[in-house]
Amino acid sequence: MKQKIKFVNKDKTQFYSTLKARVDNYFIENNISQHSNVNMVIKTFVMLSLYFVPYALIWTQGFGLLGMWLCSCVMGLGLAGIGMSVMHDANHDAYSANPFINKLVAHSLTLVGGDNRNWRTQHNILHHTYTNIHEHDRDIDNKVIMRFSPAGEYKKIQRFQVVYVFFFYAIMSLYWTTAKDFVQYFQFNKEGQHRDTSFRKFVTLMGLILWKAIYFTFIFVLPMMFLHLTFLQVLVGFLTLHTIAGLILSIVFQLAHVVEDSKFPVPDEKGNIQNEWAIHQMETTADFSRNSWLITYYVGGLNYQTEHHLFPRICHVHYPKIAPIVEATAKEFGIKYIYNETIWKAFKSHMSIISKLGKNDISFNAIANSMG
Repeated sequence: MKQKIKFVNKDKTQFYSTLKARVDNYFIENNISQHSNVNMVIKTFVMLSLYFVPYALIWTQGFGLLGMWLCSCVMGLGLAGIGMSVMHDANHDAYSANPFINKLVAHSLTLVGGDNRNWRTQHNILHHTYTNIHEHDRDIDNKVIMRFSPAGEYKKIQRFQVVYVFFFYAIMSLYWTTAKDFVQYFQFNKEGQHRDTSFRKFVTLMGLILWKAIYFTFIFVLPMMFLHLTFLQVLVGFLTLHTIAGLILSIVFQLAHVVEDSKFPVPDEKGNIQNEWAIHQMETTADFSRNSWLITYYVGGLNYQTEHHLFPRICHVHYPKIAPIVEATAKEFGIKYIYNETIWKAFKSHMSIISKLGKNDISFNAIANSMG
């Protein structure tokens, strides 16, 4: 049984209560909702269109095989865009104050081959609560021969991970669509993350199978039946869109948590993290490229990852406005605000720590003790 983690505000800091009051006051003073606005609704249609319009164009059969492949490339951009800019907010209940609308928009993930319940468990509960804590935040656990945390087991082959890391990034979306949801279904049930009755478990599994079947039917079966495409031709398009989506989604996430200034805290023997939860989020999360409108728009504000982790139920369209509040309050309390000015700088920082982890150059104790 895994150790239970508890955050202990040993210094009795008022950082988060002060910050939350200031952010809440921003919305009150400006008389605006913390949820989506007109721009967010428009973006929702833009991202969905990036995926479904190219799919529709393929059905016109007016572009040839090269044109169809290019449509698959755009679908990959759309898949990543839906994941970052649409379903993400909805699954955090940040899209709308209306639970039905959140649930409806969250099904955009279902339409592109994912499962909302598994995603919410891994992301909302495990990742957001235990950010960068090994064996609790599944996103930074060792994966096959990849090492993302100093606490992860070291293997000699990992000295090459700075090279082969991109292969695993590229197959992330493909793995999630084909196998990961089923792996997590059994895993989360075994661990007690999903406390369901036997009947509920059966219904959930059947629903998972049904939605996967629907997804693969319109991605694979229908094009082969009515467009006279071969299995290989459809497979190339399928792999293309998931490779593009996987690379984008993986890299954007890693630039927010696995960079040189981020920390990987270690609980004590009682499972305590000697830190306020909000300060823990500040020390394990990084922003990047806040001045780029295009990046902010496409990645759904995930370049404002610090703001997202502190206020996951605030729609990402508001992050640029509340970021200065977060930064100023952090400075007031003497808390470092991790920020890489450009996406290139963030990427170099990520590759540097991936290289060091692969060479075992980073001391686990050094990073753990940096909590100070």
